[in-house]
Amino acid sequence: GYYGDGLNAIVVFAVCFMPESSQPNYRYLMDNLFKYVIGTLELLVAENYMIVYLNGATTRRKMPTLGWLRKCYQQIDRRLRKNLKSLIIVHPSWFIRTLLAITKPFISSKFSQKIRYVFTLAELAELIPMEYVGIPECIKQY
Repeated sequence: GYYGDGLNAIVVFAVCFMPESSQPNYRYLMDNLFKYVIGTLELLVAENYMIVYLNGATTRRKMPTLGWLRKCYQQIDRRLRKNLKSLIIVHPSWFIRTLLAITKPFISSKFSQKIRYVFTLAELAELIPMEYVGIPECIKQY
């Protein structure tokens, strides 16, 4: 979706659709998923954008590993990191909050300030126009 007068991009990332880590080709899938996401971001993002990370309704086996997330962060182009205005984590698990607290000293302070936790879809609706954001049914039920 898009928000604001300049129609800035809202990128929704639903973890409930990630592949399970038990799949034999999991590493291959994740590497190619990252390439797809980056390629899509480069096409979509001309200016400011935000990422809405939907964590609810997700089993532990579908959660990306810390190594994969670190690799993604390190390989993202500087322009994409700079233009990211907000990373909104919806339904953050205890694991996600702990992981971010532990890694905070290793992440730039500018990036850390962009992270927001949102515990309900009603809270998310206060931050962004929901009519432009596709929320999967499993997240709505969660």
